Amino acid sequence: MTTAPGGGGEAKRKKRRRRRPKGPTPPNLNNSASPQNKGAPKKPAVKRVYAKRVDEVSAGGLVIDMTGTKGLLIGRRDLKDQSRERLLWSLPKGHIEEGETPEQAAVREVQEETGIKSEIARELGVIDFWFMAGGNRIHKTVHHYLFKEIGGELAPQITEVDDVGWFPLTEIVDLLAYPDEKKLIAKSGELKL
Repeated sequence: MTTAPGGGGEAKRKKRRRRRPKGPTPPNLNNSASPQNKGAPKKPAVKRVYAKRVDEVSAGGLVIDMTGTKGLLIGRRDLKDQSRERLLWSLPKGHIEEGETPEQAAVREVQEETGIKSEIARELGVIDFWFMAGGNRIHKTVHHYLFKEIGGELAPQITEVDDVGWFPLTEIVDLLAYPDEKKLIAKSGELKL
């Protein structure tokens, strides 16, 4: 006759107890007031190594074309995609150079990355986030603006961008690859100039 599981026919396992080494009890290293620790050298504190924090500030945003119906995005190859064909669409942006205001940097970066000349219509907001790169903890702050196109020719910046394109304003939020940018544009309301 077989006993049902948990019916008492199984051997009970004993909990193993950790054995202490034979000999005198080791001193309590955490209690410096212990009589056993008098005169004993203190154990050096373990120094923890943390990743270096690096702060970066960038600026950019969404350019609206002259017709007021399309927005400008940049595409970069998704490095996680083994086929190297998938593009991650995002807003053009880049580092603020020394002596530049966020607004000046935003206009310059948009033109460098896309070939399009633009001017700022209004501020959209600021996003900040953390990521790891090169063994550093990067805290990035990005100032975003809404721009209107004033000229130029559409052309991706060769060393930075894989593609650029104009897309209907109604599709911009769905095309954006990064959640923070999606939220920013979605909450910006009317994108008309």
